[in-house]
Amino acid sequence: MSDNGVSDKKRMGVFERYLTLWVALCIVAGTTIGNAWPGVADWLSRFTYAQISIPVAVLIWLMIYPMMLQIDFASLKRVGERKQGLVVTTVTNWLIKPFTMYAIAWFFFNVVFKQWIPVELGREYLAGAVLLGAAPCTAMVFVWSYLADGDPAYTLVQVAVNDLILLVAFAPIVMFLLGLSDVVVPYDTVILSVVLFVVVPLAAGWFSRVNLIRRKGEEWFNDEFLPKFGPTTIVALLATLVIIFIFQGETIVSNPAHILLIAIPLTIQTYLIFALSYGWGCAWRLPHQVAAPAGFIGASNFFELAVAVAIALFGLSSGATLATVVGVLVEVPVMLSLVWIAKRTTGFFGSSKSQP
Repeated sequence: MSDNGVSDKKRMGVFERYLTLWVALCIVAGTTIGNAWPGVADWLSRFTYAQISIPVAVLIWLMIYPMMLQIDFASLKRVGERKQGLVVTTVTNWLIKPFTMYAIAWFFFNVVFKQWIPVELGREYLAGAVLLGAAPCTAMVFVWSYLADGDPAYTLVQVAVNDLILLVAFAPIVMFLLGLSDVVVPYDTVILSVVLFVVVPLAAGWFSRVNLIRRKGEEWFNDEFLPKFGPTTIVALLATLVIIFIFQGETIVSNPAHILLIAIPLTIQTYLIFALSYGWGCAWRLPHQVAAPAGFIGASNFFELAVAVAIALFGLSSGATLATVVGVLVEVPVMLSLVWIAKRTTGFFGSSKSQP
């Protein structure tokens, strides 16, 4: 057993394990370029349509499409199994998480950090937090579930159901919570963002998956086809972050401590949501293999979507975009600590045989 509580046989890839380091390096690289050569940001600004950066949109689509390839909607035939697990996942993700994120972020940005964060910038940070809170995890949850010995088949069921709800619930929740913050955003832009960054890649991923498995078989698809997208996703994410921080350079240099200030409420929210969902699973005596991924889905975020929508709504240089990127920065270390907790609390739960 390694020091972080993860079995030596179960390790994350180099990219996933050191994601926080890569993000930090992208912050340095992008900020340096943005301040040393401000003309780069002006040049990138030329490639914009309907408030959406075309280069960033392409890169984000390249990140999201491989994730959607992993979603097997055929798993929905198991949706009737272990209904309590789905109740925990669904209620936590859509009736609790977005609203606790709003409340925690509002309290910190408008009360605790009021003397350090200007009102308008705090409102933008709050908007970014709202986008993260309304986008529960889609892809990385498979990693966390695997590391914590979650049921991979049932994790797939939970993620598939979550993605279907995301299609219809994300936009209304975002609009409602942003409205509470007096942040006015065009509804059509929110809808367009959901279509571009959820509906299109989800449909493309489903179509590709079904047809390739039919032609080549599931083993070829999982063992040979999916791994080819690993480098694509990595390069797209890192390139996106560098571009974002080219535009964020002035903000970072002027307010370097803001990254830490943003990270505090996001981290508190992550631990709170995991405690609620994981504790709920324990109280209901769910098997650990079901309760653990239920906690991970709510605790982690579909940060690729949050970043994409923040850019579309507020722009590359906005505080909202910065807040969503800080969500990427804190994701891995916080989630690894939750995997450690889950691994050490398996005895609190019922066995897999205790549930039908």
